[in-house]
Amino acid sequence: MVSDVNFRHRGNRVKNIVAIVRPERLHAVKEALFRVGVTGMTLTRASGHGGEREVVEHYRGTAILHEFHEKVRIEMAVSEPFVEPTIQAILSTAHTGEVGDGKIFVMPLERVIRIRSKEEDVEALTPVTVEDVQARALAHAGAGGDE
Repeated sequence: MVSDVNFRHRGNRVKNIVAIVRPERLHAVKEALFRVGVTGMTLTRASGHGGEREVVEHYRGTAILHEFHEKVRIEMAVSEPFVEPTIQAILSTAHTGEVGDGKIFVMPLERVIRIRSKEEDVEALTPVTVEDVQARALAHAGAGGDE
């Protein structure tokens, strides 16, 4: 595929990271991602079934079998330098040690395009470096916090 070769040749490696986590761990995961500079993400409520046992609930005398458990799917596109910090941030905050903690999937992205500016690949991601995010966070904190 020509575009894939050109994409890799330019050195603009971008990965799509998908994490499936427990809903009660979402806040901690989000804060950890922000700390490592990952601020752009998409959240989706999901139901899933892996190694967890089914739950039988009794409601008005009827047994209800819950095979699927509530989860949160977090998707983010990150440049190569952010891949390992992103994974470590998720692992350190989503882990409980129990069955059902979730999964992390890392996949290459062939192409990324920002619709507003038509920037492509790494340039289409905001921000590009951890330093940019930290500088913005410090400036924001110095300016009086929440807006």
